[in-house]
Amino acid sequence: MASTALNHVFGVARSLTGKAWRWRGGNMELGGGSLGNGDAIVRQLLLSRGVAEADLARNLAPTLRDFLPDPSEFNDMDAAADRLAQAVLSREKITIYGDYDVDGATSSALLIRLLRDLGVSADYYIPDRLLEGYGPSGEALVRLAEQGCSLIVTVDCGAMAHDALKQAREAGVDVIVVDHHKCAPDLPEAAALVNPNRLDENDLAAAHGHLAAVGVAFLLAIALVRVLRQRGYFTDREEPNLMVLLDLVALGTVADVAALHGLNRAFVAQGLKVMARRDNIGMAALIDASRLKRAPICSDLGFALGPRINAGGRVGESTLGVRLLTTQDAEEARAIAAQLSTLNEDRRAIEAEVQAAAEDQLAGQHNRAVHVLAGSGWHPGVIGIVAGRIKEKTGKPSLVVALDAESGQGKGSGRSIAGVDLGAAIIRAREDGMLVAGGGHAMAAGLTVAADKLEAFGDWLDAHLESHVARASASAEMLLDLAVAPGGMTADLVSSLDGGGPYGMGWPGPRLAVGPVRLVKCDVVGTDHVRIIAAGEDGRSFKAIAFRAAESELGQTLLNASRGRRLWLAGRVKLDDWGHTPAAELHLEDAAFAD
Repeated sequence: MASTALNHVFGVARSLTGKAWRWRGGNMELGGGSLGNGDAIVRQLLLSRGVAEADLARNLAPTLRDFLPDPSEFNDMDAAADRLAQAVLSREKITIYGDYDVDGATSSALLIRLLRDLGVSADYYIPDRLLEGYGPSGEALVRLAEQGCSLIVTVDCGAMAHDALKQAREAGVDVIVVDHHKCAPDLPEAAALVNPNRLDENDLAAAHGHLAAVGVAFLLAIALVRVLRQRGYFTDREEPNLMVLLDLVALGTVADVAALHGLNRAFVAQGLKVMARRDNIGMAALIDASRLKRAPICSDLGFALGPRINAGGRVGESTLGVRLLTTQDAEEARAIAAQLSTLNEDRRAIEAEVQAAAEDQLAGQHNRAVHVLAGSGWHPGVIGIVAGRIKEKTGKPSLVVALDAESGQGKGSGRSIAGVDLGAAIIRAREDGMLVAGGGHAMAAGLTVAADKLEAFGDWLDAHLESHVARASASAEMLLDLAVAPGGMTADLVSSLDGGGPYGMGWPGPRLAVGPVRLVKCDVVGTDHVRIIAAGEDGRSFKAIAFRAAESELGQTLLNASRGRRLWLAGRVKLDDWGHTPAAELHLEDAAFAD
C-alpha cells in the first residue's frame, strides 16, 4: 500500500529526519517499468505545483510573451522611466549604485549595458561589504553628487534607506530606487521607488513580489525603451535588443533564490537559452572558469556561477562581478573570472572555519526556537552561507553574527524555515529598538545589532517566533512527487522530469521515493558526504549520495544502523554523466525503514 488512512506515503509518519512523507499532488507510483507518457508526468508535476488545468499550456513552455506584465502597472515605474529617459536625452552623468551580491551585480550590469547600447556611459558604485555594509550610504551618495552625478539608480537596495536618500536630495541629486526587499509603510524620499513589495502596490504588481531586483530592473528597461521610442529617440539609431540581457536576469534570479514561478520561470527558461549562446563575453568567461563543458542548466546558476560572482563581494573586491559582466575585453574577462574562482576557494576555507566555530555553540542552544550564534573575528562575508548550513542541520531559523570589538556592533545574517517569516520579525525587532538596522525576506534577513543587546535580541526572537517555529516543525513534511523501484531509476526518467523545469525556490524539483532497497555499500567521501550503493528486490542497483550528512542523524543511521534492513530512500534524481553511459543517481534527502 502506498499510504495509510493518514495519507502517509508508504506508511512513513516519521522518517529518519523526523518528517512525514506525503504526496505533493496525486499518487504516482511508476514502479520499475516503462515511464509511459512523459508528458503526463510533466502535467502532473505542474498541477501539483499549483498550476490550474486551464493554465498548463503556457507553463509547459514559459515565455515572456505569456507572463510579462505591463511595467506601468507598478507604482513609480513611469516616473522612473521618464526621469531616466530625460537623463539619456540630456546626456546626464548617471551612476548605478548596486548591492555587492549576485542580484546587485546582475542588476547593475543590466542597466549599464542597456545605457551603453543607448549611447550613454554610466558609472557604477558597489559598496564594500566590510567597510560600508549593505545599502546606499548618505556619504557615498553625496560624494557622487559632488563628482557631478545628477542621477543615481540604486538596484537591489534603497527601499529602507530613509536617511541616505534624504541626504542625497539635500545634495541636489535625484535617486531612483529599484528594489524588491520588504518595505515599511513610510517610504524614503526618492525621484521614484519601484518595488513590487511596496505596501501600496495594486494586486497585479504585488503578485510579482517574488521578482529579484534584476527582474524589476528588466521591467524598468522595457519601460525606458518604450518612453524613448515615444520621444523619437530611435528615429536614427537602432533600438536595443532587451532579450540579450536575459542571461543576467536568469543568473540574478536563481542566485538570489527568488521563487521560480510565473514570470521568474519565463525569465530563467529564456535566459538559459541566451546564456547558451555565450554572447556576453564576461558570462562566457565565468562559465569556462566554472569548468562547465556544456551549456549551463538552472542548478549551475546557483551552485557554480553565482558563488563565484558572490565571492567578490564576500571576501574580495566588490566591483569584480559588475566589471566581469560588463566588460567587452575577452582577456580582461578571463582574468576576472579566474580571480573570482580563486576568491571562491578562499571563501570556502573561511566559511568552513566560521561554521565549525558556530556549530560549537549549538550545544548550549538546544532549547532555543531560533539559533543566534555570534563570534568575534568571524568574516561577515560568509555568515549568510553559514546561517543556511546551520538552518539545514537543525531545522530551525538561524542567525550568525560577526562581532566587531572596535565598533561594539555585530553584522548578522539569518536564514529561516518555511512558515516562519524572519524578515518581518527582523523589521519588527528594529522598530522595537532591539537592532541598529535590519530587514530582509521571509526566508532571509540581515541586521546590525549592538553587542550588548545580542542576548536580549535572542530572547526577543524566541518570544516572538517560538510558536511559529513550533507549528512549522510539527507540520514538517517530505513532499513526494513519484515513487519508483530501483529499475525505474533511469536516464529517461531524468529527461522526463526535466520537462517540468526550470526548478528552484518556489518551484521545487521533483522528489521521488525509491525502494524498498538494502544498502550494498555506505561510506563517507569528500567533506562529510555519505555515499551509497543500494539494491532493490528487482535485482537492480543504483548510486545515491547525501551531501554534508555524515554527522547528521540521517547519515549516522545509514552508516551504523541500516545494514541488512530494508529502506525507502527519498531525494532528487540527477544524471551522472561521468562515465561512458549516463546513469540516474539519487541525491538523498531522507530515508525511512521499510520494515
